[in-house]
Amino acid sequence: MQKRNQKHVWPGIISQFAVLGLAVGLCAQLVLPQSSLSSTPGTATQAKDPGVRGGDPGAGGPLPGLTSSYADFFTAALARFQEVDSVSGTVPNENGTGLGPRFNSNSCFSCHAQPAIGGTSPTTNPQVAMATLDGARNVLPSFITIDGPVREARFIRKPNGAADGGVHDLFVITGRSDAGACNISQPDFATALANHNVIFRIPTPLFGAGLVESIVDDAILDNAANGAKAGLGISGRPNRSGNDGTITRFGWKAQNKSLLMFAGEAYNVEQGVTNELFPDERDDTPGCRLNPLPEDGTNLNTNDTYLPSGYSSDIVNFAMFARLSAPPIPAAPTQTTAMGSALFNQIGCNLCHTPQLKTGSTFGPTGQRNVPVNAFSDFLLHNMGTNLADNVSQGLANGNEFRTAPLWGLGQRIFFLHDGRTRDLLDAIEEHKSQGSEANQVINNFNQLSQAQAQAILDFLRSL
Repeated sequence: MQKRNQKHVWPGIISQFAVLGLAVGLCAQLVLPQSSLSSTPGTATQAKDPGVRGGDPGAGGPLPGLTSSYADFFTAALARFQEVDSVSGTVPNENGTGLGPRFNSNSCFSCHAQPAIGGTSPTTNPQVAMATLDGARNVLPSFITIDGPVREARFIRKPNGAADGGVHDLFVITGRSDAGACNISQPDFATALANHNVIFRIPTPLFGAGLVESIVDDAILDNAANGAKAGLGISGRPNRSGNDGTITRFGWKAQNKSLLMFAGEAYNVEQGVTNELFPDERDDTPGCRLNPLPEDGTNLNTNDTYLPSGYSSDIVNFAMFARLSAPPIPAAPTQTTAMGSALFNQIGCNLCHTPQLKTGSTFGPTGQRNVPVNAFSDFLLHNMGTNLADNVSQGLANGNEFRTAPLWGLGQRIFFLHDGRTRDLLDAIEEHKSQGSEANQVINNFNQLSQAQAQAILDFLRSL
C-alpha cells in the first residue's frame, strides 16, 4: 500500500507528572476524617456535573523526551492514523485500501477524536455520514445519532441461542461507487434490539497507552493485593493471555495484550481491513473480496519521507502512534479539586481507580525506568453488577466484568461508561451501583457526602 505523507506540527507538551505530583501533595494534606462525611444522606445527588472542560486539550502530542527518530515515527504514525480508507484506494481523498465488506467507520481518527486525535467519541458522530458515503445504501441504525457516541454493536447470542459476543458491523459497502458487484445486507439490528440481544461499546482513548503497556505484571498484582479492598467488598482479578498467561490490559474487558494486537483487531473489525495479524475477510460472500489479502502489510517499496515508518504496516504505525502518545495533562489543582481528590481516596474510589502505578522496567522510547502512570486504574476486571452487565465474555472476563476504566483525560470526555449511555458524570457514578456490583459500598459512601463534598469530587474528576 502506498501511503500519503502528511506533516503535523505539535506544540510543546509540558510534563504532566509535576502537575499531578502537586495535586497528590495537596490531597495528602487534606485527607478528611470519617466524621466529616455528611450526616444527611442523599444530598450528594444534588451536585452537578460541571461538564466537559474547555481550554487546551492537553493531549494528542508525543511523549516528552523522545529521540528524533521516535519523534519522526510519531509524526508519520499520526498521519497514518488519519488516513481515510476506501475499498481499493481509488476514491479521491480516501487513499487507504481495504474498507469493508463490513465496517463501522473508514478511519481511526473518525472515532478517536475527542478532545484531540487519539481520544474518544467526538461531539458530532461521523457514523451518520458514513451510512451513505460514496453511494452506500445503508439504513442508519436507531442507536446511531448525530449527537450520540460512536458505537460498535455486539450480539449477545447467536440465532441458535449459543453465546455470540462478536462485533456485528453497522455498515456494508453495497452501493458504494467502489464496491463492484458486492451485494450484502446490514445485520437486522431492529430485531436484535427488540430481543434485547445487542449491546454497545464506545472507543477507548489511546493517550498514554505506551506507558500502560509498560506497567509490569507485578505492579498490577501488588496493587491488587491491597487489603483495604476487601473491607469495601472489592476484589478484582486480571484478565490474562490464553497463551503465555501474562496480564492483558487493553479494551473494555482488558481482552488485548498489546497495542499491536489492539490495533490489528480494530483495523479488521472496525474498518474491515485485513492485515498481518488478522489476514482473513470477515465476510467471504462472492463478489465482495475485492483486493489481494492481507490488504495491509509490510511495505518493501516505499518513498515515504519517514523511515522505518514507511516500511511498516498500518497496524504497526497505529500501535506506535498510541505507544508514543503522551498522557493527558490535567488542569492545575485548586483548593476544591484537591479536596475532591482527598474525598475520592477517602470513600474508596481509589481502590479500583488507582491514581498511580509505575512502569518498573525501562520504557524503550524514552529510556526511563519507574515512570509514573497516572491513569487512575488498577487494570483489573471487576464485577460491575446487573446494571452495567453486558452478558458478553472476552478472555477470562465474564458478562458482568469490566476493566477499571482509566480516568486520566476524563475532564474532556463527552460520553461515559462502556456503551456511552450517559453524558452526565454524576449519573455515570450512580450507574455503578446495582445488584452484585463491587462498587456498591463505595457508591453508598459517595451518597453519604454533602452536596459540597460530592461537588468537589465531580470538579476533581473534570480536572483530570
